[in-house]
Amino acid sequence: CYILQESLRKITTTLALKNDEITNFICCLKQSLENLEGNSSRVQEDLETEFSSLHSVLDELKDSMVTRIKQERASRTYELQSQLSACSKALESSEELLEVANQTLCSSEADDFTQAAKDIKDSVTMAPAFRLSLKAKASDSMSHMMVDFTQEREMLQTIKFLPVPATPEILVSECQVCDNTVTVQWALPEPDTKIDHYDLEHRRTNYEGPPRAREDYPWMVVEGIRETEYTLTGLRFDTRYMTFRVKACNKAVAGEFSELVTLETHAFQFKLDASSSHQNLKVEDLSVEWDSCGGKVVQDIRKDKNRTNQSPMHSPARTAMNSPKRVPSARVGRDRFTAESYTVLGDTFIDAGQQYWEVRFDKESKAFAVGLALRNLGRFDQLGKSNASWCIHLNNWLHQSLTAKHNNKARTLDCPIPDRIGVYCNYEEGALSFYNARTKTLMHTFRTKFTQPVIPAFSVWNGSFSVQTGLQVPSVVQSGQRKNSGTSSSNASLT
Repeated sequence: CYILQESLRKITTTLALKNDEITNFICCLKQSLENLEGNSSRVQEDLETEFSSLHSVLDELKDSMVTRIKQERASRTYELQSQLSACSKALESSEELLEVANQTLCSSEADDFTQAAKDIKDSVTMAPAFRLSLKAKASDSMSHMMVDFTQEREMLQTIKFLPVPATPEILVSECQVCDNTVTVQWALPEPDTKIDHYDLEHRRTNYEGPPRAREDYPWMVVEGIRETEYTLTGLRFDTRYMTFRVKACNKAVAGEFSELVTLETHAFQFKLDASSSHQNLKVEDLSVEWDSCGGKVVQDIRKDKNRTNQSPMHSPARTAMNSPKRVPSARVGRDRFTAESYTVLGDTFIDAGQQYWEVRFDKESKAFAVGLALRNLGRFDQLGKSNASWCIHLNNWLHQSLTAKHNNKARTLDCPIPDRIGVYCNYEEGALSFYNARTKTLMHTFRTKFTQPVIPAFSVWNGSFSVQTGLQVPSVVQSGQRKNSGTSSSNASLT
């Protein structure tokens, strides 16, 4: 009966997951239909606008050319009319002179004839008819105003929708995730010299599968990329994955987005457990400040949907890089730290893998410590003074010192005191290392064997600090760990 129940429970879980996938896909299809309607209306409006603009250009050009024809006709008409008027007057004068000449020829008086002939001769010599040009001052041809739109008509007939750039493909094997940076590479199916740039979009997510209808995080856009590769730097990995897509753009239009690619962004993410911290510590998010009055602002503890209470053994990411495990509090029902244990713990256990985080602290603090602790660290225990914790301790009381502490043993560290410390934990190797976070210089390494989960631990007296999580193990730290394996200081060296 129990076996059947387990089998039925698995089937039910599988069906529920499948129903979620189908529901999400239905939402995506509905959204696609809405987008299709909107995009179709938009491109149709754009097309009508473009044709209206083209018609306006043709109408303006037509009006301009008609005006030129009218101006040319008016100019030539004036010239020809002027010449016609002058010729008409000359002809009229010439006819009058011809009539006088004929009358003179018919005269019988010799004296009158001689004088008249002389006058006619002088008149003929000065007659306008002999000063006229009998060549038209303007041509009646308008052939130079003819047009032939054959080529333009053929060009208009070739108008078509813009060529859309091909869809790029993100090369997953070439993408890299390290040192809180992500390098994405892509390629086009075929070379295209008309590509002007690429637009890359990325979004944080906690889901490895296809995009959901409602994601928790928006798309972030990087525009104007000239190469087929881009590196995002300075990232804080506070989700399990990042999803990427890219599209190619020419000078006129953008192509379709590539298929979505999801890359795992493993990093150690935790918060501070304000509910069990010392009463004199004011905890706000990932910042802590000493409060001598004992006042404390207790932050709202929200249920973090991005975490899971499953064991890392069942985490899909364990095959590549083990993930820490979050628990509701550092210890179920634990009391606040009290007396001189000015301590606050993280809210996430480490029971596998390599993890890294950093802490920035006030170097003028009277005392400050950072390290790891077991979950059974006593409420009166100060960090480093029992076998349940390991830490680096800064002391500014009376004289300044920096020491590595464990089990009430201390070793003075001969190194500059940084303002930011990086903490590295390799659970399987039993290694806990502290680094100058700026230079990645190794300050000290504890080597032990962790027999139970450990948790980030902090302590401050008359000072303050802030924690930065969501960091991957820096590659220089991993490289240094391999080189220094077996040569770093150990618990036995603490005296």
